[in-house]
Amino acid sequence: MEWLAPFEVSFVQRALWGGLLVSCLCALAGTWVVVRGMAFLSDAMAHGMLPGVAIAALLGGNLLVGAAFSAAAMAVGVSVLGRGTRFAADTGIGLLFVGMLSAGVIIVSRSPSFAVDLTGFLFGDVLAVRERDLWYLAVAAVVAAVISVLGHRAFVALTFDPRKAQTLGLRPRVANVALIGLVTLAIVASFHIVGTLLVFGLLIAPPAAAVYWVHRIPAIMLTAAALGAVATLVGLLISWHAGTAAGATIAATAVALFFVSASTAWLRERVRSLRVSPQPLTLLLVLAAITPMIGCGTGEPDSPAEPTPHGYVAGAEETGEAQPRLVVADNGTGAVRVIDLVTAEVADLGRMEGVDRVSADGRFAFLSARGRVRVVDAGSWTVDHGDHVHYYRARPREVGAFDGGPVAGAHGDSALAAVTSESGATALLDRSALAAGSLRQHDVIADGVAVPYAEHLLVAVPARGQVEVRRRDGAQAAVLAQPCPDPRGSAVTRRGVVFGCADGALVVTARDAVFSGEKIPYPPGTADADRAAEFFHRPGSATLAAKAGGRGVWVLDVRRKTWTSVHTGPVVAVNTAGEGAALLTLTADGFLHSYDPASGRESAVARQLTAPVLTAAPGPVILVDQHRAYLNDPVARLIHEIDYTDNLRTARTFDLDVTPTVMVETGR
Repeated sequence: MEWLAPFEVSFVQRALWGGLLVSCLCALAGTWVVVRGMAFLSDAMAHGMLPGVAIAALLGGNLLVGAAFSAAAMAVGVSVLGRGTRFAADTGIGLLFVGMLSAGVIIVSRSPSFAVDLTGFLFGDVLAVRERDLWYLAVAAVVAAVISVLGHRAFVALTFDPRKAQTLGLRPRVANVALIGLVTLAIVASFHIVGTLLVFGLLIAPPAAAVYWVHRIPAIMLTAAALGAVATLVGLLISWHAGTAAGATIAATAVALFFVSASTAWLRERVRSLRVSPQPLTLLLVLAAITPMIGCGTGEPDSPAEPTPHGYVAGAEETGEAQPRLVVADNGTGAVRVIDLVTAEVADLGRMEGVDRVSADGRFAFLSARGRVRVVDAGSWTVDHGDHVHYYRARPREVGAFDGGPVAGAHGDSALAAVTSESGATALLDRSALAAGSLRQHDVIADGVAVPYAEHLLVAVPARGQVEVRRRDGAQAAVLAQPCPDPRGSAVTRRGVVFGCADGALVVTARDAVFSGEKIPYPPGTADADRAAEFFHRPGSATLAAKAGGRGVWVLDVRRKTWTSVHTGPVVAVNTAGEGAALLTLTADGFLHSYDPASGRESAVARQLTAPVLTAAPGPVILVDQHRAYLNDPVARLIHEIDYTDNLRTARTFDLDVTPTVMVETGR
């Protein structure tokens, strides 16, 4: 085809290969630049190479080596200044940016014989790529890939929660230096291909465009490399036929692909709101945007629509991380609010007069008042497939209401939501119907607390002091040999379902559809008044906390099969994030405490975060996830977000227009 004729020329072929290698290299580094918000740093480092290039040219040395030394000095300076606390990190970056660029200009201005082509330095010359340059780029791409693979876990933790990275022993400072080194490598290796000004385009535009299509870090890198390759191919063709600068055209094409992706994502959301699968339309839009650039059309009939992608949920957006939300209700006015913990947006879901209890099954919140239970779709949930996880977000909405309550707890799986009342009966709801916005009651278990687990129902029956395994149609499949007298409290963990019994905790597991129970007895001498009646824990965690009467709290480690008594005195609320994490308690004076479960010693300075708690119920609660804890203060109309790994530091405070009497978290 005539329009592909440029690629018959050898220097254009080398330019194409060079552009493809740069695309891969910039995709590996640029993904972290985008997700970590390092764009200013990258731009500063690209311009900060000028002094090294100038000195290398004056001494007759290799410009690439000069650029590497200059960029390395810039990276060291950024790392050193970034450790200070007197000013923000971007202040140090800005100072180094101006200083390095000024030094380069001074060197050039004082050297009349300066022989470096500044136009080439700024904009590159992709058509002048030599075979030796291709080898340099290939080696740089391999080194970048090795750094990306070896540092992936540390980079992810550093990006989303540096404190968690420190807790996991991932050495965030070292990881930060390695990440800056990766960006430096990409800039130095690429600047002579597309120039210092335009390398920024390939470093930022393809990964930013990829974020509109995929959400996982490896997928973003692969998609960014593909988009960079398309930009290289299309840019070279346009440059050849239109007579424009090749490097600039490639970078401009990459930026154009970003705007195409952004526009398509906007339209895709509109299509999804109409419950129409957006994939075929999205693909056609991209092809329609790219085809005019390369000036050709096949004239062939449209290809058949692609199959629905794995994990696609109509009307929902899949994200790369959990989308936690809080559902809160005001007992006085009945106002219900949903707080997005990622965006801090608050949604108004109307009123439910007299609401006094709330529970959740991971996505749906169940609020009870005056003999009715209202179901709210919080619009955030997680689907765990074992080897991988999907995270989703959608608009919160009301689903419906049914007779029952007060709500004592809720559990759910992919098919059923089980809502238990304080009377001990459990209402089973069809979860697929709830997701579609309608309420369909599947059955009512009148004789006990039912927990969906392993495609069955585990029912703790107080009248018989036992836990039964029932099929979804209600028929009994088995009775566990271990008894469970006077069952109270239940929790679902990754190691099985825990039921609180009068003599300890019964842990039920399933393997190959065979159910078994193991008792974790209380320590000898435990009084009935001190037994655990309700468990609190991070979703999925195998370490649970519970009140132990008036003397303190219990920590139940399901993995180690042990009870630990922590003598804290009477508490209003208790929770823990898991094994090795702090035990959090709230006392009646409004002080939040942190304890080391192993030693029982207070591990952080107590802080007064709420007014004194004068009423028994509903009182404040402590909700925890992997990184933060949330504590409601009904008197001050506040919700505190607590970093429990940093001396109970208040990370954020949500000031509400309602009294957050009851609260529950979804999305985990």
